[in-house]
Amino acid sequence: MAHYFDEQPTVTSDEQVVDVALRDVAFTMITDRGVFSHGHLDTGTSLLLREAPAPSDSGSLLDIGCGTGAVALTMALRSPAARVWAIDVNDRARELTTTNADRNGVENIRVARPDEVPDDIRFSTIWSNPPIRIGKRELHDLLLQWFGRLDRDGEAVIVVQKHLGADSLQRWLEDQGYSADRIASRAGFRLLRCRHR
Repeated sequence: MAHYFDEQPTVTSDEQVVDVALRDVAFTMITDRGVFSHGHLDTGTSLLLREAPAPSDSGSLLDIGCGTGAVALTMALRSPAARVWAIDVNDRARELTTTNADRNGVENIRVARPDEVPDDIRFSTIWSNPPIRIGKRELHDLLLQWFGRLDRDGEAVIVVQKHLGADSLQRWLEDQGYSADRIASRAGFRLLRCRHR
């Protein structure tokens, strides 16, 4: 069975163009099968892009699991002086994010595999609609890895479906030493803002 977190999707390509219009930025993006949210901007990502506090206007920003690049593009357009790292294990996702940055003239995005991000980079803002379906242990490891690279005063904002464990994930993050505040809730999704304590 194919998953959006497979490194090399085997499903046949079926590109579709999606227009994204937010209150302050707009862009078009190509989506494809084998990458999360084919043919539309999914509800969780839409909540993140519409309700998250503004990303840092400088420094390094991070989109974990960039998929088609909707999150990375929004961060980059809102913070043109920052560098946005867009990471994904999925080859097709990285190609789409690169293509979508190019087609929208966005030059401050660096698309990479997770292991290509230099160890010394710290992030002032992390946004993610994380890959919940990779499994709880893998998800926890992923979040600890990248949240551990937040600047001391940085913040991460993630969106998680309630029925896929948003409330238990919020408690787990608190147990790991982060503040994890629910800042929005809509259509069964929770938006969590996480900071170092």
